[in-house]
Amino acid sequence: MRLLIVEDEEALAKNLKKYLEIKGFAVDWLADGEKARVRISLYHKEYDVILLDLTLPSLDGVTLTKTLRAEGIDTPIIILTGQSGTDYKVELLNSGADDYVVKPFSSEELIARIMSVARRPVPPQKVTRAIGDITIDTATHRVTVGNIEIFLTLKEYALLECFLQRPGEVCTREELSSRVWDFNALTLSNVLDVHMKNLRKKLSQKSNSAHFETVRGVGYRFVA
Repeated sequence: MRLLIVEDEEALAKNLKKYLEIKGFAVDWLADGEKARVRISLYHKEYDVILLDLTLPSLDGVTLTKTLRAEGIDTPIIILTGQSGTDYKVELLNSGADDYVVKPFSSEELIARIMSVARRPVPPQKVTRAIGDITIDTATHRVTVGNIEIFLTLKEYALLECFLQRPGEVCTREELSSRVWDFNALTLSNVLDVHMKNLRKKLSQKSNSAHFETVRGVGYRFVA
């Protein structure tokens, strides 16, 4: 699940981002309301939930929420607020927010609210993708080679899913980093390479057909 935090309190945002990533979320962070408006307008389909502070530079949270709703963007929004008055909460919900949490809040409560507002009107449907002898079940995140299950980390699974969505095509380092980590991921670091090395090793031990090709200076290709 991919989240966008819009919060100008740097310490809070960084701690929250780190905690949510440990819990398996992909998280982006912006500290400016107007920059958030532009990012969300362009990439709202990439996000499952937006965590939005109210007091932001350039554009406040309530105005941003109303603007997004007026544009027809229905990505769930959870407001992070320091005010707990009933009238104030009603105003937030009437502005188009889906939920709110009052600062200070517990991390467990926030995750519960994220899962609650995430757009899942029906249980995930069983969808499988396959290339060669490798198959993934996107509902359960189960990966098999033939009849043998392969256990991947969250990042390894996310990378593999990217490749199976575009078999035979080159996935650039920038594309993989932005989808699996965040828009600010350092694609020149060895983080992606380490995860790719581990993913290759796990699959090559079981698969006789599918493999990765390195496209130097560009990215990787997954073929069978």
